[in-house]
Amino acid sequence: MSETTHDATVAVSAPVSPDESLSAERLAAKYGLTVSGARPSLVEYVRRLWDRRHFILAFSRAKLTAQYSQAKLGQLWQVVTPLLNAAVYFFIFGVILQADRGMSQEVYIPFLVTGVFVFTFTQSSVMAGVRAISGNLGLVRALHFPRASLPISFALQQLQQLLFSMIVLFAVTVAFGSYPDMSWLLIVPALALQFMFNTGLALIMARAGSATPDLAQLMPFVMRTWMYASGVMYSIPIMLANKPSWIANILQWNPAAVYMDLIRFALIEDYGPQNLPDHVWAIACGWALLFAVGGFVYFWKAEEKYGRG
Repeated sequence: MSETTHDATVAVSAPVSPDESLSAERLAAKYGLTVSGARPSLVEYVRRLWDRRHFILAFSRAKLTAQYSQAKLGQLWQVVTPLLNAAVYFFIFGVILQADRGMSQEVYIPFLVTGVFVFTFTQSSVMAGVRAISGNLGLVRALHFPRASLPISFALQQLQQLLFSMIVLFAVTVAFGSYPDMSWLLIVPALALQFMFNTGLALIMARAGSATPDLAQLMPFVMRTWMYASGVMYSIPIMLANKPSWIANILQWNPAAVYMDLIRFALIEDYGPQNLPDHVWAIACGWALLFAVGGFVYFWKAEEKYGRG
């Protein structure tokens, strides 16, 4: 009796032979079975994302609506918040520190408001991207969908918020003497390129944030440093006129400064091409393509890891 029991135990605990494992793999391949949560090919991943484009758009709209649902002013905070920031920066940098040197008030105030609105677009996309996976683990673990849908939808949410705020930006620009003309059409390609850049950066930060949740606590300091280095409150060429030219070039070539300057150039009548770096549109396209493609591939490579652990 004991020998029979011992033999049965050995039979149950014996490892699966290589032949049996290979047979199981062939059987799974025959019937189109794959590992649960396995990363699809890049082409297939793009196709699945396209199939869920309506979900991405609806999710971004729902997030935008819910963002200020508990506030009495509701969606008006989309405009009030950057305007209040611009007012504070104007008092500190424009009045006290006189960072408006070389610019009249008719130029500096639209210059400052444009910088705050446009940089906030990138800043909000990055911060939302950091929490895109780690802040939505319930959704990630409960449903099967391309995880890139989340950071893309958050970047789209911030674009919609900026477009809503642009009404106020146009009003400020007109109030200080810059009226609509053909140059305003340049806003469309400039914002499209910035959206591509922001989306790629959000994808990168989403993967990093899913692996290191504490990154969300560090990013406000990084973004604040980036803002001060990007000429939101001052003109880089004017403020660094007495410094080596390579310093000003590096600051002007950084993507946040590039997209701000393009929209300033489009909106503000007296903000001429002398304020822009050479080959600015090529630089803007380069940043957009580099981060959109590189960020997407970087995020896709860790697709099977999101929501686990």
